[in-house]
Amino acid sequence: MMFDHSHNQPRGTICIEDLEIGMRRSLTKQITDRDIELFAEVSTDRNPVHLDDSYARDTIFQGRIAHGMLTAGLISAVIGEQLPGHGTVYLGQSLKFMAPVRPGDMVTAEVTVLAIDHAKRRVTLETTASVGKTTVLKGEAVVLAPSRKFD
Repeated sequence: MMFDHSHNQPRGTICIEDLEIGMRRSLTKQITDRDIELFAEVSTDRNPVHLDDSYARDTIFQGRIAHGMLTAGLISAVIGEQLPGHGTVYLGQSLKFMAPVRPGDMVTAEVTVLAIDHAKRRVTLETTASVGKTTVLKGEAVVLAPSRKFD
């Protein structure tokens, strides 16, 4: 297993046979101006609320914010790298954006196992992201988990 440079848990795979309800993994990352600029470039979402200080100051956010989907991408990283990890197939994700993420914010994305359907290899996960004690995103993901029997 490889270790990430930030304070994150080891990467790899937890097969469905080893998953348990309540199992939880997370990662923490500081969102930088560069992250926001790169996400704007990759997604082609160049809404000035993300990129233009003077424009963003006059919005309800009173300053620049990260793309909501950039924060959601951290959930994807936990699912794809840690829980269940490598070999997982994303089937669906609901998202509720609760509060803005600003450049410089330290975001913790967390994934918790809610339900396991062994027959279908489907796992339902609670997904949240927070900045300090503030929940900035919450939702649920359904994934196809890797299995020792099939892979």
